[in-house]
Amino acid sequence: MSTKGENRFDSTEGSPWMRPFVPRRFLSNGHLQTIVGSFLPRHYSLSQPETQLIEVEAATSARPASFVLCHCHWQPAEVRSERLTMVIVHGLEGSSSSPYVQGNSARAWKAGCNVVRMNMRSCGAGKDFSPTIYHAGRSEDVAVVMAEMARTHLIRSFALVGYSMGGNLVLKLAGELGAAPPPYLKAVVGVSPIMDLVASSAALHEPQNLLYQSRFLGDLIKHIRHQAELYPDLYSVDGLDKIRTLRQFDEQVVARYGGFADADDYYRSVASSNWAQDITVPTLILHALDDPFIRMTPETRAKLLANPRVRLVETRHGGHCAFLSLEPGDASFWAERTLLDFLLVTVEG
Repeated sequence: MSTKGENRFDSTEGSPWMRPFVPRRFLSNGHLQTIVGSFLPRHYSLSQPETQLIEVEAATSARPASFVLCHCHWQPAEVRSERLTMVIVHGLEGSSSSPYVQGNSARAWKAGCNVVRMNMRSCGAGKDFSPTIYHAGRSEDVAVVMAEMARTHLIRSFALVGYSMGGNLVLKLAGELGAAPPPYLKAVVGVSPIMDLVASSAALHEPQNLLYQSRFLGDLIKHIRHQAELYPDLYSVDGLDKIRTLRQFDEQVVARYGGFADADDYYRSVASSNWAQDITVPTLILHALDDPFIRMTPETRAKLLANPRVRLVETRHGGHCAFLSLEPGDASFWAERTLLDFLLVTVEG
């Protein structure tokens, strides 16, 4: 690994898509980057989306089928199948309407790509279409969405972009596919991906991260209460008012309804770090060393740096999913610019 400017990266030096990250003035603190990045007003220019419900899990005798809702922005029909299609997957308690999802979508659309803004199960506008809940291990849903889009729209070229928990999903899928990815999967990007859930969960429970934990937990409790209203035979609200931490939520809700033995089993079994060495498609990972709660273990970093198909870019600053740079206007969203340039060079260059 080498050090240059604000970045620590491997063999990306000299890559045409790589530019140094210099944080915006007064935002060299990871917490400030994260908070400002979440609330900074933005304006998007996007075509009217086409909505598509995709079945990701068949019905059983105990429950109906599970669907995810995608918002699709297609280029003109005569070129649609030939253009790169970016599938964007949001993070914990996000949706297809999250600012970073819309920001990436507008940028990719303007560059001539098709865009699919994917909601995880029971998230966003698709919250009423899945009796099963989302979690960090449902990488198969992303595979189903790609396959269905390839079938129905004859798409030949996909790139997966995931933020935070969505980053874990797309990287996990890339590793699971190993040496036999579908021919239409051309590249993968993870931005602030939660690859090591054990370490990152512990960090999220540190005192300085109480604000994030409280916000996530409040949203998750509301989420599961809504599921219980829709499917009272599948979910119980008993004990929800006693949950005080995200780990307790993962133990009592995610593990219970997701089929895991406990929270530790969940964290360990779905972590994309388990498959980091098996990724064979071109992959970019953007991670800020001052991310308040995402931690990458030395073992995972070593796996990524040893994999010739992976480009790990670590910046000293950037916070969680923010990366607000000195550049003016829309250009200040460094991660969005960098990942799109990476994809255009890698897939179309």
